[in-house]
Amino acid sequence: MIKDSFNYTVQEYSNGSFKDKAIESILEIPLTINLNGREVVTLLTTAKFPDYLAIGFLKSDAYISTRDQITDLKITEFDDRIVADVSTSHDPWKGRVLEYSITSGCGKGTNFGRNVSTISKRLINSKLKVTPEQILEHAQELHRRSTLYGRTRGCHNSSLCTPEEMLYFREDIGRHNAIDMIVGQCFFENVPADGKMIVSTGRVASEILLKAVRIGVPVLASTAVATSFSVELARKIGITLIGNISDNGFWVYNDQGRISGL
Repeated sequence: MIKDSFNYTVQEYSNGSFKDKAIESILEIPLTINLNGREVVTLLTTAKFPDYLAIGFLKSDAYISTRDQITDLKITEFDDRIVADVSTSHDPWKGRVLEYSITSGCGKGTNFGRNVSTISKRLINSKLKVTPEQILEHAQELHRRSTLYGRTRGCHNSSLCTPEEMLYFREDIGRHNAIDMIVGQCFFENVPADGKMIVSTGRVASEILLKAVRIGVPVLASTAVATSFSVELARKIGITLIGNISDNGFWVYNDQGRISGL
């Protein structure tokens, strides 16, 4: 297993002078995803859960739509990279025009316009109910579990929760990757997400919202803020969107009666 950080000695400037300081720097390693022998994308990641990340990316970008399409998944770790080879029973490129876009996370996305057009036609109809106190507690639990961030200050965190408990916790250098790990695990293990919520760190841009909608999550909450496009999509699709979570409050950009007391 590839370790998730490295130790360095740096020079810290403080109070008018320099001194040596021992630090931990988070691992950044390429993960190349091959689909039916063809390279799709190379993501930069911490090497955690590469199987879920690969499947989550392919699901989020609409290369795969059902679990039974996947016939094989092989992860190979090298010293300086990881390769995920995914095989499917269908032609994932049939009728697909590759249009690359640079996401707000500085990563490469594919078919962004197609994804928005398809997903924005959906409506989230979950009857999930969550209290403000549960939202705040999940954000606090996310912070408590963020030990890699505490050591390196270099990652984002994401979690899948019921109102009562945190089910999955994932961390990565990219907020997109942390979300895709959850998307991939739910998709690969047939975990229903319509009665659950995602709580994460990092700005909620439209591509993050679309990933949550892909698996039917009705509540998306972040300790950071949302972009205007995300707010508009949330209101059109009917997903509850929460941002700017602090120790004792948050913003509600959109709600469909899922937050108690609102």
